[in-house]
Amino acid sequence: MAIKHTSNITIQVGLDENKIPESLSWSAEDGGIVNEETKSVMLSVWDHSSQEALRIDLWTKDMPMDAMKVFFYQTLRAMADTFERATGDEKMSATMRDFTDYFAEKMELDKLKD
Repeated sequence: MAIKHTSNITIQVGLDENKIPESLSWSAEDGGIVNEETKSVMLSVWDHSSQEALRIDLWTKDMPMDAMKVFFYQTLRAMADTFERATGDEKMSATMRDFTDYFAEKMELDKLKD
């Protein structure tokens, strides 16, 4: 299959003198996103040759702890949905969602909404 179009997703990281992220922004121009500010990024890629996941996890110094907890919860929940779409394994996806419910309970995320 011939590639008809390429698309870029970019992440801009502003670092302090100790190379700690102070600012993050991302662009996905095909999706209409240009230089959108964010406080945290998690990116996973699959290295086929080494058969392992490689990650970039970044967050700014001013990322609020409560927001980080919600970000993790939503990321875990999205991973369960993606896992189901990718594998069709409804049982394991449901188990993953059960864990995210447990995670939210232990992190007391319901209290963050008040």
